[in-house]
Amino acid sequence: MSPARRCRGLRSAVAASVGLSEGPTGSSRSGRLLRPPSPAPAAPGARLLRLPGSGAVRAASPERAGWTEALRAAVAELRAGAVVAVPTDTLYGLACSASCSAALGAVYRLKGRCKAKPLAVCLGSVADVYRFCRVRVPKELLKDLLPGPVTLVMERSEELNKDLNPFTPLVGIRIPDHAFMQDLAQVFEGPLALTSANLSSQASSLNVKEFQDLWPHLSLIIDGGPLGDGQSPEYRLGSTVVDLSVPGKFGIIRPGCALESTTAILQQKYGLLPLDGSCP
Repeated sequence: MSPARRCRGLRSAVAASVGLSEGPTGSSRSGRLLRPPSPAPAAPGARLLRLPGSGAVRAASPERAGWTEALRAAVAELRAGAVVAVPTDTLYGLACSASCSAALGAVYRLKGRCKAKPLAVCLGSVADVYRFCRVRVPKELLKDLLPGPVTLVMERSEELNKDLNPFTPLVGIRIPDHAFMQDLAQVFEGPLALTSANLSSQASSLNVKEFQDLWPHLSLIIDGGPLGDGQSPEYRLGSTVVDLSVPGKFGIIRPGCALESTTAILQQKYGLLPLDGSCP
């Protein structure tokens, strides 16, 4: 069976397990809810859903119902073009459909973010990377780093929305090591634009209360509890951002929280050389 068919099979299985029908991203008929979620309101314009246990680990029965409700609600909002707050393996983030130009604009406006700063793309599996990027590194390298607290920057393919980072031919790819985010990306089926849940220039967020100023502007908030230990400075560094667009070389765009382990893999295992002026 081909990787693409296996990937579709996984998506179908995850979608079926949460009561969602599959369909083309952005379609008014995709992501049909079999029964409506019933979250408690968090603030005007926002809904808050708490994941059972740790959102980084898939919930088991009997807590699975709460996990399923949050997943269904998030997929539905994203397919409707809304902006949703989500937990990741590093920080709380803001996610929207990367294929929805209006949603991309909303992210920039609510963060007060300079439009020259790119948004990363969150995917559900390594197989998806080949659809949205021109990969010039071994597949084993991708599997060593993904999922994980890294953003891999590569040349983008024509599959991505032209309104997503139109000023650069590159795109940063994320597959967070976080069970809810992986389920969300798999069921949503298209690329998700992802950025930190905070106003630009302000501190990043490790719990949902730290970005309460944004709540009224969001459609849904998924509360996965405190990330990391909830306060350590290294967790606020975000993912390590690595440029892999030049064959045989790598560049560190942002050191982030996984610099040492990432550079060790790139240099020692795969023999990549640092780009001129790059860390370390």
